[in-house]
Amino acid sequence: MGDQKLAIFKGKKIRKTIYNNEWWFSVVDVVYALTDSTKPRIYWNAMKTRVKNDDGFQLSTVCRQLKLEAMDSKKYFTDCANTEGIFRIIQSIPSPKAESFKLWLARVGYERIKEIEDPELATKRTRLLYKAKGYSDAWIEKRMRGMAIREELTDEWDKRGAKEQAEYTILTAEISKAAFGVTPSEYKELKGLERENLRDHMDELELIFNMLGEKATTEIHKNENSQGLPKLKVDARAGGNIAGGARKQLEKKLGRSIVSKDNYLQEPESQKILTK
Repeated sequence: MGDQKLAIFKGKKIRKTIYNNEWWFSVVDVVYALTDSTKPRIYWNAMKTRVKNDDGFQLSTVCRQLKLEAMDSKKYFTDCANTEGIFRIIQSIPSPKAESFKLWLARVGYERIKEIEDPELATKRTRLLYKAKGYSDAWIEKRMRGMAIREELTDEWDKRGAKEQAEYTILTAEISKAAFGVTPSEYKELKGLERENLRDHMDELELIFNMLGEKATTEIHKNENSQGLPKLKVDARAGGNIAGGARKQLEKKLGRSIVSKDNYLQEPESQKILTK
């Protein structure tokens, strides 16, 4: 499958994933966005039965079961449909939002097609989004580099036996604890974050040491041809320790902690720091 993201339609989150080089969307999320039903899964199941009885067409035929991340951070098989399938489904949903949703869906699909043809477009669009939010060019450069390093690391984890998101979370926590002395969840609490992306609220030095820990871990995996979660955890801790040692040396020179409660949503008392 590959890339998994959230799309937003009128404030409603719609999970989507890449399958066969096109976007596939969570049908339950689409149903919720269009109907505001408190039980969108039940609505969808009833809808499949109703449409089948009406004209003989089965909505399930345009769906495929793909794994998407749920609220508990675990991945479950979920009914998904591509752009064409979603168009067919929303024809059976009586909603005043249907037309605007069709336009939104067409735009999302078009953006993906263009990005497949020219991958640099996705990178450019990400840079522009950060720029619009007020991030500095120097910060954006480090954030983009960090994304590439993170992708390389998770590719190694996948090849070496860490398959589930929960295992990625465990390994990421090992690196963070060794590099910064706190797990990602503790780090987010320190910065006053809830669902926001932690890395988007680090400053440049935090990003640099985060990259160092993840890149070091990747190289250790390759050098030792590590396999299986237990060994990957040992490597993650070792990679994090390399970053942690460098961080402590710099902190000693600067006379202050690199690990900061400051984030992009609030200014430090002394000066404004634009964070990732």
